[in-house]
Amino acid sequence: MTADNSSLRRHWDARYLTPVPHDTSYYLKCLTAGSLACGITHAGITPLDVAKVNMQVYPQKYTSTLRAIPLLLREEGSIGIWKGVGPAFVGYSLQGMFKFGFYEAIKDQYLNLAGEELSSKYKPAIWLAASASAEVVADIALCPFEMTKVKMQTSSSGTFPMKFLPALKEMSRLRGETRYPFGSLPAIWSRQIPYTMAKFFCFEATVQAFYTYLLTQPKETYSPVTQLGVTFASGYLAGIVSALVSQPADSLVSLLGKSENAGKSVGTIVGEVGWVTLVTKGLGARVVMVGTLTGLQWWIYDACKTAMGAGTTGGK
Repeated sequence: MTADNSSLRRHWDARYLTPVPHDTSYYLKCLTAGSLACGITHAGITPLDVAKVNMQVYPQKYTSTLRAIPLLLREEGSIGIWKGVGPAFVGYSLQGMFKFGFYEAIKDQYLNLAGEELSSKYKPAIWLAASASAEVVADIALCPFEMTKVKMQTSSSGTFPMKFLPALKEMSRLRGETRYPFGSLPAIWSRQIPYTMAKFFCFEATVQAFYTYLLTQPKETYSPVTQLGVTFASGYLAGIVSALVSQPADSLVSLLGKSENAGKSVGTIVGEVGWVTLVTKGLGARVVMVGTLTGLQWWIYDACKTAMGAGTTGGK
């Protein structure tokens, strides 16, 4: 810690443990980087997302990713694999902003509440608590757009608007049927909170392991390329674990968007589909999708932070 940073406080403070102080400017950079990381990646993998959702909702028709994408292209053209890209970009940009930015701020607050000794002893628990807290807020911002995206992706051609603004208007008009804008929030929380807890915990733990056992010099002595390589590898591993943890809830969110399930309770849908299908259908596609997605998200996030002078995440 530098002398300048030391003068900013009279007691131990988690915000000043790294070469870059965690001040308001730092958190604003995290908000910006998180928005870019999630918005760009979720929009970019829309074809995989469309295939995964349709495999979950129509498993007899779309039996695999390799079958689903060509079939959607034959039936609906290129729009068939890009359905929902608008709400995905907007919704996940907002979600990423709150997920990453609030995580950084809340984590520092929880560390300070615990104090130096307890925060060192229970740091993994603090990672879990901070990520869960941030995700609760992030999902409120995401929910209306996620509901719209799923409705677009599971609707047959010609039965629902495929453009962003008309789709939002139609969701609002059908709010009695669709439960828009927050009808899927409990299901999204059940998917996203465990996913994000696994995502941030595994990432932080893996980064710390890299700089403890493999790259044993102070993190700031390694080049940005090396640090971002650690970021991507840690993020990809975290994504695989997160996909496995949140798969059943992800399937449920997709099924809630199916027209035939309008008005049905979660218990009814689970009873009709079965837990085995919830856990397994579309899992392979989701592991590939979420592993790649999470690795890229962390890389974009840390690359943006590095470009803005905020450094990479974790390792302290």
